[in-house]
Amino acid sequence: MSPVKSLRALLHDADLAKAAGAHNPLTAQLVEQAGFDVVWASGLEIAASLGVPDANILSMNECLAVARAMVEKVSVPVLADCDSGFGGIGNVVHMVRSYEAAGVQGVCIEDKTFPKLNSFVAGNQALVPIEDFAGKIAAAVATRVSEDFVIIARIEAFISGYGLDEALRRAEAYELAGADALLIHSKRTTPDEIYSFCAAYDGQLPIVVVPTTYNSVTMEELRAGGASLAIYANQGLRGAITSIRQIFGSILAEGTAAPVENQLAPLGDVFGYQDVAALLSAEDRFESIGQGVAKQILNGAREERRNADVVER
Repeated sequence: MSPVKSLRALLHDADLAKAAGAHNPLTAQLVEQAGFDVVWASGLEIAASLGVPDANILSMNECLAVARAMVEKVSVPVLADCDSGFGGIGNVVHMVRSYEAAGVQGVCIEDKTFPKLNSFVAGNQALVPIEDFAGKIAAAVATRVSEDFVIIARIEAFISGYGLDEALRRAEAYELAGADALLIHSKRTTPDEIYSFCAAYDGQLPIVVVPTTYNSVTMEELRAGGASLAIYANQGLRGAITSIRQIFGSILAEGTAAPVENQLAPLGDVFGYQDVAALLSAEDRFESIGQGVAKQILNGAREERRNADVVER
């Protein structure tokens, strides 16, 4: 197998890098196993998996715990969705220190107000002033220990109803503030806004896109249009919901689980993702060592008794 590329290298690769959303270590492993280059620690997916809105209901530490657990189970880079930075500049500083220390290779923060609301929900999608968000980006860049840790600035101008000019103004400011890449977001069903931004942007940063609503676009088209990384941010979660609904509904309708068995992953697969074989191997190894130590102690005690008998005689 070829060495896994870092997130920074992937953003500057000639080919389009591909990321997929995950909400726990198991789904992160599935992302890697499928062949994606990057695991996107999705704010939407993590919130949904815990049954709360994607609206900064969860604390930074709750989201960080999931991202850290993902890092421990995959070899590809983990890129964390960190909403609007969990607060002000001080929160961003703490966030960067924490996520970098956890082994995450990059964070993405968006220029909406805190608390944020998921971009596809009708509601408050207000942007913060450019200078405020540029300050967050500058703080994030100044805080990181390694330049390999990637800071992505997510531009929500199209989501908030602004046009191309506002998106470009923000792109220029965030690049000057030190961002490593720009994520341009859109909720249209076609990639027209994305293409218009890519064509008009004259800066030097890689562009990240999230083809959720404009899902008919191909990876080849996105790369040709100027994107460096495409994030399939929530398809895994949505697919799992559909599949689980069908499985549970069928079990109740049929009165038995037998008809759905051929649609299920074998328990052996589940044990594989849990590293059960490694657990059993470790238990065998260290139980054997423990038995050897106990035997040595027992033999030593016997020898001591023999020596004591000799002395008494």
